Amino acid sequence: MLASLRRNRLIRQVLDLRMPPGDYALAGSAPLYAHGLRARLRDVDVVARGPAWDLAQMFGKPVRAPSGIGRVVRIGDGEIEIFDRWVAPQWPIDSLIDGAEVIDGIRFVSLRDSLAWKRYLNRAKDVPDIRLLEAYFREQAEYEQVPAYSRPIATKSKV
Repeated sequence: MLASLRRNRLIRQVLDLRMPPGDYALAGSAPLYAHGLRARLRDVDVVARGPAWDLAQMFGKPVRAPSGIGRVVRIGDGEIEIFDRWVAPQWPIDSLIDGAEVIDGIRFVSLRDSLAWKRYLNRAKDVPDIRLLEAYFREQAEYEQVPAYSRPIATKSKV
């Protein structure tokens, strides 16, 4: 784990929004960053409900999320995206937030849920994270406990 996640500019910006801590969690690649599995963050995805979602709407107009599920508020140049739903019905926002890990006082979607949704989407940009998370869970001897909401990972080259 990093010395203090609060030193990261993007995480600090999310915290500066002052959303109620029990009503949101950092998602996307932020959980990997929080566990020291990624060296940097290019952006931060946030899942928010209730009062946190209400507050998020004060910072920007909600638009349809790229996944087609729910809405998103983009802050700044889109480096921070706050979602009221997450990629598929398998991940109800309440269970993602309630099951989040608290690291350095900040809620992060669990690594298990992160692996499961990355497998589900199976986007080319997620394949390195999928491999990294699978290796992490194998090392932790917890691989069999990871949810299997997955599609096979494509290995075809687009070259």
